[in-house]
Amino acid sequence: MDDVQALRRIFKENRSIAVVGCSAQWYRPSHFAAKYMLDHGFHVIPVNPQYTEVLGQKCYPSLKAIPEKVDIVDCFRKSADIPPIAEEAIAIGAKVLWMQIGVMNEQAAARARAAGLQVVMNRCVKIEYARLFGGLNWVGVNTRIVSAKRPLWLTY
Repeated sequence: MDDVQALRRIFKENRSIAVVGCSAQWYRPSHFAAKYMLDHGFHVIPVNPQYTEVLGQKCYPSLKAIPEKVDIVDCFRKSADIPPIAEEAIAIGAKVLWMQIGVMNEQAAARARAAGLQVVMNRCVKIEYARLFGGLNWVGVNTRIVSAKRPLWLTY
C-alpha cells in the first residue's frame, strides 16, 4: 500500500496494535517500534509466548489469547510465518494486517483482503507513522510529505 491517505486513515481510525513477535530486548526492532507507538498514544499489545510482560504491557502467547479488541496486527515474523498469523487476525476481527520491512506474503495478504482486512506489506509502523505525522523530517530525512501542520507532539 503506497497510498499516503490510506496509511493516514489506518493510523487515525485504528488505535490498538498487537505486535506479533514483540521482544523484551530493548535493541530489537520490534521493541523499539512498540515503544515508539506506545509513546505516541497507541494501545500496544505485545504478542510473544516467551514473555509475560513487555514495556509494562501484558504479553500474550497468541492473537487469540488477547481478551480485547485489536485493530492492527503488526507482524515481526518471517514471511513464511505470516499465513497462520493472518488467519488469527481474521478470526479475532482485526482491521489491518501489517507486515514489517522485509516481510511479504502474497498468499496471506490475499486471504486477509478477501476477509475484509486492509493489508500493508514491507513497511514499518514506526517509520510510516513518523513520516506521515511528523518526526522523521526533524532528523533530516526527506519524507516527501509537505505540510504546514505542526506535529501534535510539538504543540505547546
